[in-house]
Amino acid sequence: MTRPAETYHLTPRQRILAALVLAMSNFMVVLDLTIANVSVPHIAGNLGISPDQGTWIITSYAVAEAICVPLTGWLAQRFGAVRVFTFGMMGFGFFSMLCGMSVTLGMLVACRIGQGLCGGPLMPMSQTLLIRIFPPESRGRVMGLWAMTTLAGPAVGPIVGGYISDNWSWHWIFFINLPIAVVCIFSALVLLRPVETERRKVPIDFIGLALLIFWIGCMQIMLDIGRDHDWFADPMIVTLGVLALIGCIVFVIWELTEEHPVVDLRVFRHVGFTSGVVTLSLCFGAYFAGIVIIPQWLQMSMGYPAESAGYVTSFTAMTAILAAPLAGRAIGKVDVRLMISGAVVWMGCVTMWRAGWTSTADFWTLSLPQVVQGFAMPFFMIPLTTLTLGSVRPEETASAAGLQNFLRTLAVAISTSLVLTSWGDGQRVARNELVSALDPGAGATLANSGLSAAQTPQMLADLVDQQATVISMNHVFFAAALILFLAGALVWFAPRPTGKVDMSAAH
Repeated sequence: MTRPAETYHLTPRQRILAALVLAMSNFMVVLDLTIANVSVPHIAGNLGISPDQGTWIITSYAVAEAICVPLTGWLAQRFGAVRVFTFGMMGFGFFSMLCGMSVTLGMLVACRIGQGLCGGPLMPMSQTLLIRIFPPESRGRVMGLWAMTTLAGPAVGPIVGGYISDNWSWHWIFFINLPIAVVCIFSALVLLRPVETERRKVPIDFIGLALLIFWIGCMQIMLDIGRDHDWFADPMIVTLGVLALIGCIVFVIWELTEEHPVVDLRVFRHVGFTSGVVTLSLCFGAYFAGIVIIPQWLQMSMGYPAESAGYVTSFTAMTAILAAPLAGRAIGKVDVRLMISGAVVWMGCVTMWRAGWTSTADFWTLSLPQVVQGFAMPFFMIPLTTLTLGSVRPEETASAAGLQNFLRTLAVAISTSLVLTSWGDGQRVARNELVSALDPGAGATLANSGLSAAQTPQMLADLVDQQATVISMNHVFFAAALILFLAGALVWFAPRPTGKVDMSAAH
């Protein structure tokens, strides 16, 4: 039982400082989800790897975080919420330093995994501690501050990452975490000790945890290296796929029969929760297709500097911040299923809009869909949390929230790998089709424009590659739009939630 906030012996000033520290820690963790996106070409060039290999930097962090999030509740009960937060922040700062010092892809990916493992508990722990510090009548405003950092992180990440990569060095996108981590650690030790939770020895499902790490690891490695190994034509990819499938099946069976499962899969018996998390996973996967592709396309094909590419991708989160208060007020007045479905269809229409982009599009032609999409995001995210958590029993809320966050993070990692594979394959197909349809007189036309005989073939190849890239990207956006339309329909399988939902366990 959580004690009233008034018994924690914190002065109003201490509460405000603690709230700022916890919100800042959440902001830092969310920022690291997107800060590396626009820096992948810089990192790939510096380390001598392909941009496709560079995406391991994104997926490794997301998967590590997905694995660790379900353990947050157990860690807090076993060691105390403040201790978990403090040591998580220490680990996050330490691995951020190692990421910045990395000289090989292997070292960078390993350190990003460490970042994800340590950063995973920070989001839910920061929210839990805010709930404990403030009395019920103040929690709404404080949760608003916390939500603002969650929405602002993806907006600021591409801009900060782009500016640092263009003007300093990509290493500093990780080094900037260090002073923030130091401030958060020191403040937690000074301010948060009175709000430490009681510790008790609770069993942990070691077998379930091992199975979770095993099947997710096999699946992610398969997705990441499959592009370079011709997928299932390579026996290693087949082996990884079989191991991932078997591991997943065994994991599900074990967790459904274990008394203290590391992931409580029994919440899937609630139709509202199941349809909600499926909708959430599909939407985040489709939404992240643009987050991953657009910065790379702008830099590699359109000649944008990383900072400008960051501005294009950040407009969605900026307008989402403006629309968030309206979405919060609409909860309880409008059927949340209608809000979710309308917002998802809106996102699908915007994605279809992007499917018409060309290589001659200017900055605002590219940015406008991002601006328009942002207004739909809060009307999708906030009501969907209400729907999923309102569909389970009160004692299952914490497990449902952790599982929801786990599936959302996993969907992002899977989407990143699948989208880049589809994009690369589509480029090769489109290039072959363009070459076969090329006018035989195109070379002579270019030669007559003043190009030398040596320059003409290279110019033709560059033009074909540029057009093949944008054609393939548009096909990916078209598929993403269809997925969003499907997700907008799936949410209606959920019954309308009744009663007030306890949001304090939402991660």
